[in-house]
Formats: sequence, C-alpha cells, structure tokens
Amino acid sequence: MSTIPEILKECRASMDKGIDAAKREFGSVRSGKATPNMLDTVRVEMYGQQMHLNQVASIAAPEPRTLLVTPFDKGQVKVVEKAIRESDLGLEPSAQGGAIRVPLPQMNEQRRKELVKVVHKLAEEGKIAIRHARTHARDSLKKLNGVSEDDVKHAEKDLQKVHDDYIAKIDQMIKAKEAEIMEV
Repeated sequence: MSTIPEILKECRASMDKGIDAAKREFGSVRSGKATPNMLDTVRVEMYGQQMHLNQVASIAAPEPRTLLVTPFDKGQVKVVEKAIRESDLGLEPSAQGGAIRVPLPQMNEQRRKELVKVVHKLAEEGKIAIRHARTHARDSLKKLNGVSEDDVKHAEKDLQKVHDDYIAKIDQMIKAKEAEIMEV
C-alpha cells in the first residue's frame, strides 16, 4: 500500500519525465544557432540498415551557423552527405575531405513562425504528460485506505500546486525557445 508522500514523489518523477521529453524535443527544433542535436532526426542507410546520424558520425558546432559532421568511416562521406541533404531540414551540406560542413541558412519570418507553432505543439504534449501524472496520482490518493479525508484533500491541494509549478516550467521553456527562434 502506498502513502501520500510516495504518491506525490511518484507523480513528481512522472512530471519530470514529461519536462525532460519536452526539453529533448525542443532541442531538435532549429533556432538561429547551430547545435549538434539538430541532426538527431537524420537517418543514414549504412551497412544495409537505417541508423541515426550520431551513431555513424561525430557532430560538432564549431561556429554559430555551421555544423561539422565527421563520419567514423571515411568511405561513407557521400552517403552521410546525401542523408543530410534529403532530410526535411532544408540543409545543403558540402563534403570537404573526410568531413561534411553544414551551413545553416538564414531563416525567414514565416519559417520562424512555423517553428514557434511546432514548439507549442511539442509543449502541449509535455503538458498532457504532466496532466496524466496528476490524474494518476489523484486516482491513487482516492484509493488510499486508513487515511482521513482531510489528509487526502491536503494532498490533492499539494498535487495541484506541483502540477501548476510544472506547467509553469513548460511555459517558461516555451518563452525561452520562442525568443531563441525569433531572434534574428
């Protein structure tokens, strides 16, 4: 049988997972600055199977508007370059020796607004995860035996406060990411 602190702790852990997932998703949304995890969605066909780009190459951001991709197997430079070009990221990589330079094009206003919408959609998924955690914890609280109604009511108030705090964290993440995307 669970106790109120255990239920609240479990709920916080679930909400943390929702926040972490949203952070990861936000990381793959392109802003004005180059970050290695922008290429997380790129898949490369190598050795007869689909692999994530970071499994077959190192990715660095030596300059704010350039990514440098260095395949571990130098013979696969063309394959990696083609995978980046054909991804839906709108990038034009160019191979130079054993590495691939990926300059980031300037984003126009419309593209920035589209990316802000994407961020809001991803944030909503994080908020849904947080709400699910709250609902699950509330159900667990209602099923507790041998606990006074007052204790359950206080726990539900605490639960709502935790929920509001986590939703506020996601809202702050949205504002920060939005500012990063809209920065020219």
